[in-house]
Amino acid sequence: MSQALLGLLDLLDLEQIEENIFRGQSRSAVVPRVFGGQVAAQALVAAGRTVPADRHAHSLHAYFLRPGDPGAPIVYNVERIRDGRSFTTRRAVAVQHGRPIFALSASFQLYEDGLDHQTPMPPAPDPETVPTGQERLRGYDHLDPAIVEKFLETREAIDLRYVDEPPYGKFGEPREPRSQVWFRTNGKLDDDPLLHVVLATYVSDMTLLDSILLAHGRGGWAVGDVVGASLDHAMWFHRPFRADEWLLYDQESPSAYGGRGLGQARIYTQDGRLAVSVIQEGVVRVPRP
Repeated sequence: MSQALLGLLDLLDLEQIEENIFRGQSRSAVVPRVFGGQVAAQALVAAGRTVPADRHAHSLHAYFLRPGDPGAPIVYNVERIRDGRSFTTRRAVAVQHGRPIFALSASFQLYEDGLDHQTPMPPAPDPETVPTGQERLRGYDHLDPAIVEKFLETREAIDLRYVDEPPYGKFGEPREPRSQVWFRTNGKLDDDPLLHVVLATYVSDMTLLDSILLAHGRGGWAVGDVVGASLDHAMWFHRPFRADEWLLYDQESPSAYGGRGLGQARIYTQDGRLAVSVIQEGVVRVPRP
């Protein structure tokens, strides 16, 4: 297991202060605020630690309320909404400096048999044939070297590979609003199902709004032609998966309007099983002169 992955796992291992109160640390992201995927993942950890081990996360719905301060710890208050015979519901609110910055509702289910169908996995190249993130980023002369190094540092724990050029790699002309990314952790994980769901949640916020940028030929904040932030985030966990094995993140944007853009995606295992569905809306604005 890489040192970067050990560091990420340590970041997601919250300190329990009281029965329903947890504290997590923060670290700098590519942008000057706490990375949204970190807050979502930590909130899911907090909620999951108040749920029986035989109940697995099947959905989450969350709102990003305020930018997080990377220099301060985050306190997570968990409310035990419901404990039913099949489903358990929790609400977790992340607080910094006395104010909520993030709110998450998550539902957990006791496993049961049922109907089974899925949307087929779309065509995608073998992940081992796709350039690594480091290979792509170090090949862009138009990017500030400091930005490149920050990208590499913040994604060191995750092997994340764009199938095609990312928005900041090729921009200026609109492209189809679709993006595919292969990802897995840079090291093996233990078998705790919550850990794999939490790490997929962490990664899910990294690239989901890319397809909005592609539709308008924008390169993103890395080249300064848009500003933005996540507004809300929803995930449904359909089937078991491992975050330390290749997962295909197939993303698209059906709409952008009024300073907001919508991204939707499906995450598939390498053998074609639909594991997760994801939807996120974000602020996407063209900077004023």
